[in-house]
Amino acid sequence: MSIIYFIIFQTHLHSFIKPIQTHNLFTQTNTSKEQHKIRENNPFRKQDRKKMGGDSSIDMNKERLTAEMNFKDSTSAVIKIRRRLPDFLHSVKLKYVKLGYGYSCNTTTILFTLIVPLFLTLLFQITGLNLNLHHFTHFFSGSNRTINLDSYTLTRIAGSSFLLFLFGLYYAKRSRPVYLVDFSCYKPEKDRKISVDGFLKMTEELGTFEEETVQFQRRVSFKAGLGDETYLPRGITSRPPNLNLHEARIEAETVMFGALDSLFAKTGVQPRNIDILVVNCSLFNPTPSLSAMIVNHYSMRSDIKSYNLGGMGCSAGLISIDLAKDLLKANPNSYVVVVSTENITLNWYFGNDRSMLLSNCIFRMGGAAVLLSNKGSDRVRSKYELVHTVRTHKGSDDKNYNCVYQKEDGNGKIGVCLARELMAVAGDALKTNITTLGPLVLPFSEQLMFFMSLMRKKIMKGLRVKPYIPDFKLAFEHFCIHAGGRAVLDELQKNLELTEWHMEPSRMTLHRFGNTSSSSLWYELAYTEAKGRVKKGDRVWQIAFGSGFKCNSAVWKAVKAMPAVKDWRGNPWDDSVDKYPVHVPTSIGNAS
Repeated sequence: MSIIYFIIFQTHLHSFIKPIQTHNLFTQTNTSKEQHKIRENNPFRKQDRKKMGGDSSIDMNKERLTAEMNFKDSTSAVIKIRRRLPDFLHSVKLKYVKLGYGYSCNTTTILFTLIVPLFLTLLFQITGLNLNLHHFTHFFSGSNRTINLDSYTLTRIAGSSFLLFLFGLYYAKRSRPVYLVDFSCYKPEKDRKISVDGFLKMTEELGTFEEETVQFQRRVSFKAGLGDETYLPRGITSRPPNLNLHEARIEAETVMFGALDSLFAKTGVQPRNIDILVVNCSLFNPTPSLSAMIVNHYSMRSDIKSYNLGGMGCSAGLISIDLAKDLLKANPNSYVVVVSTENITLNWYFGNDRSMLLSNCIFRMGGAAVLLSNKGSDRVRSKYELVHTVRTHKGSDDKNYNCVYQKEDGNGKIGVCLARELMAVAGDALKTNITTLGPLVLPFSEQLMFFMSLMRKKIMKGLRVKPYIPDFKLAFEHFCIHAGGRAVLDELQKNLELTEWHMEPSRMTLHRFGNTSSSSLWYELAYTEAKGRVKKGDRVWQIAFGSGFKCNSAVWKAVKAMPAVKDWRGNPWDDSVDKYPVHVPTSIGNAS
């Protein structure tokens, strides 16, 4: 059965993605007065400090889509896309299937599928033997009494004791469930909104871009899937742009504190009750760190365990969730806050290299805060339980490592460059991740059908046999796919055979908020909740990919039904969910 799944997505993942709408990263904010206002209005602001006591190498000519970018100079590029369905049936890597099944072999599986059945079998065998035990003498209360026990009774007593020991050991060593109590997404002020036309006008007025470069950004902007209500930080929209470390700090504080304030308010959890803090932001890593900024702002405990992840791309939000899960295993009865954000202020590209310009067109301001708990008492009020996390890292191969790379262009301007191998790298990472995840989530019937299809192909070697494509809609009710760009979503919808209803959260998030990097998955889940679609027992699949090159997945199960949003604090769709969905064309051309 090991081979059942590996080809699941490999057979299905033909020609993954056209020019992907870049993997830069970002989020932002305002001025000194705004910073003062944020701190003064903070309900948790401290009042008195004294009282607060390797097999990932890629053959670009075989078995996958080829994307070639031939740069004539720093201002032009010819992008050639050649689509070809890879024959993954002849290039199966079973190690990823074994990895997936390995994840499912935990303590519970071993106990109930191996130890207990083996013990019960031995127990029944022993009870059939004549052990010649006629009596058992026991003295108590000053008198000598003899209790006659046959071998069957003694065996039952010993067996029951051993079973109690096993279950006690299991209970002590079991992994506590990880609950998602609630989450909040930051929604910038209305004066931070910028339309597509407004962005293009700003681009022209800056005077730093050549005419051909401006036209290139115009074509990309109208095809990327963004609407007219996305947000940019004040440092970029100011005339002239006010890009400095101070503005970048202001942006980070506005986004992070805005999300955290609403999270603490609607959960009722005080900042000093947080045991672990995990913050991820790829391109802005000041000293003191972003996690230290949060600890200082909310006067958190001195024994809090804080972590600050940087440079890990758009999938870093799920990396933070995975880290939080592992930390909760070692810290019972704890609260973890995960903050996912990006910073645009110091990472806006002002050059004319097209391979670095896509990020300007699609990345926008945003951030999210998530409260996790492993306290049994929190199950009643929690929204989801974390079921699985699967991480894939292809960085051991140079092509994967270099495909999204921050560097200086020929004129010394810093930006994030997208290499010509990006499409193939992303497809390879996604294929590996889903191949590993499959055995954990797909119904046995789907795996069996695929296995039968594979055997039929092996037997009928001379004939063309259409492979069976497992239906991932049987494993998940809701899909939150990183809103990296419209072309990305188009290809994923096609390859996973998802409906427009399944893709709606991702497409509408891209349209309303743009690509908010690692926090986009939470805007998508907030949309699903705002529409009242989540029912008790529903399974949610979050998947994102980012620089490195990484692809990560998280699977959640709804603990309770969420028919309609009553408390809109922290849900960014409060004033716009009724306007959606809107029509976003899915057929796009190639930017050139």
